[in-house]
Amino acid sequence: MSGRFRVGAALTGIVVLTAAGLIAANGAQADGRSADTPVGAAKLPTADQRMLRVQDQAQSLESELGSRAIGSYLDSTGALVVSVSDEATADLVRQAGAIPKLVRYTAEQLLAVQSELDHVATGSSAGKVRSWYVDPISGTVVVTVPRGTGDPISQRFLRKALANGDKVTLRRSRGVVTTTDEQFGLLGGYQVDKNTGYTCSLGFNATTSEGGRIFLTAGHCTTGKPSFSRNGYIIGNTRSSSFPGNDYGTVSVIEGWDQQGRVERWGATDVQVRGVSDAMVGADLCKSGKSTGWTCGKIVARNVTVNYGNNKVVRGLIQHSACVEAGDSGGANMTGDYAAGITSGAALISGQCLDKHGQSNESYSQPIGEALSASGASLVLG
Repeated sequence: MSGRFRVGAALTGIVVLTAAGLIAANGAQADGRSADTPVGAAKLPTADQRMLRVQDQAQSLESELGSRAIGSYLDSTGALVVSVSDEATADLVRQAGAIPKLVRYTAEQLLAVQSELDHVATGSSAGKVRSWYVDPISGTVVVTVPRGTGDPISQRFLRKALANGDKVTLRRSRGVVTTTDEQFGLLGGYQVDKNTGYTCSLGFNATTSEGGRIFLTAGHCTTGKPSFSRNGYIIGNTRSSSFPGNDYGTVSVIEGWDQQGRVERWGATDVQVRGVSDAMVGADLCKSGKSTGWTCGKIVARNVTVNYGNNKVVRGLIQHSACVEAGDSGGANMTGDYAAGITSGAALISGQCLDKHGQSNESYSQPIGEALSASGASLVLG
């Protein structure tokens, strides 16, 4: 344990390492050159380093611009694009070395629409409407609803949404969105079994500020404060749980378990967890879970509100296109070697990912920074 590095996410909520921090964590030479690099030759950054630099640039720009920025994303070439609503702000984005995209509405206008829909969903119901979020690519609030939805409650919610005119983009899709815990009895991977007869996946190992040993998983997995086991051996009891609203929970780990700063990548070398990364639209994301193993996709949106039905509405999720199915709940979500989130749920058709039915996956992840900050914990790193 003494040889591991830890990142204290409780200090800032989300921690993004600079390129220099990454080199130090990897034990690189002090001058940044390997033994095979000629003196005076520049060392090319790794893909992870480049991504971290872009994420750092995006965070700085969004922080500086405040409500003048609708959001940021990576285009198909990997370049940073920042959506803004006026030409003066677009000039600031250009000066910072990013690409501006002019959209019609301000962040305040779009966030007000999302907040209104959040209030409707939690105050009454969103029916079968799946999700809604502020989309920097279209510059609108994207509302997703399953095709053929016609029940009165869903229609009432959609009328509220569409009353906002072209601030809202309606997107119709297939499948039913659900959390992805699963009944006890299915084997495989790093599953954790609840004493209530259901199965989830372990997300990340962590330690609290007081030195307590915990692991993070989905909040809907820890609802009711169950105990957890693996292969018949007790791991520990639920320590905290937040669902709905959020979707994260923590489990106290008893002595005897060796907490590793690694993520299982079925059939390939384990992934070492190097730190915590902010989710960036357009970035690659891979998830590890008990049922579907290691699957990868792209981050589609941030700060997504998801309606799991029965007034179970979760806000602030990451939407991505990696395959997620029943039993994957609580599992680790990674961008490169960096922790991004915890699996929350997905839209499924007959229990399967949408891509098995010819459609892009719609999967959801609880951001890791918020979960760590709320738990007063730091990741165990590899």
